[in-house]
Amino acid sequence: MKVILLQDVKGQGKKGQLIDVSDGYARNFLLPKKLAQEATADNVNTMKMNDKALQEKRQKEREEALALSKVLKEMTLVVTAKGGGAGRLFGSVTNAEIADALEKNHKIKLDKRKIVLDDPIKMTGEYTVRCKLGYEVVAELKVQIKEA
Repeated sequence: MKVILLQDVKGQGKKGQLIDVSDGYARNFLLPKKLAQEATADNVNTMKMNDKALQEKRQKEREEALALSKVLKEMTLVVTAKGGGAGRLFGSVTNAEIADALEKNHKIKLDKRKIVLDDPIKMTGEYTVRCKLGYEVVAELKVQIKEA
């Protein structure tokens, strides 16, 4: 019997996959536990439509990430932090502070976990940070640290 999995089933397949299983396994285990549904023509068509919609959504999100990476690449973000003179800062500038400054100054909302700092920023100056935007898109953002 052909069934469409509604959830991941160990040893059988992933959610949304069309698999062929024995009639007894389908009737006695998969269908009663709502792990799968029978692969009728309507259900197969619905599955294909959902897959197509999901692909379009992923493509759109990837294009948005690429557009955002181009914007970030051309931008220089200015972050002010308290300093003790001679270019040293009190504490360090974190990825959360960079995300806040990005949202406040340029209206770009970016999760702080997507901003990667190789080393803590403890001095004034210009730094390059990586922003992981998803879908294997990484943008370089120039950050200029100034003393307040």
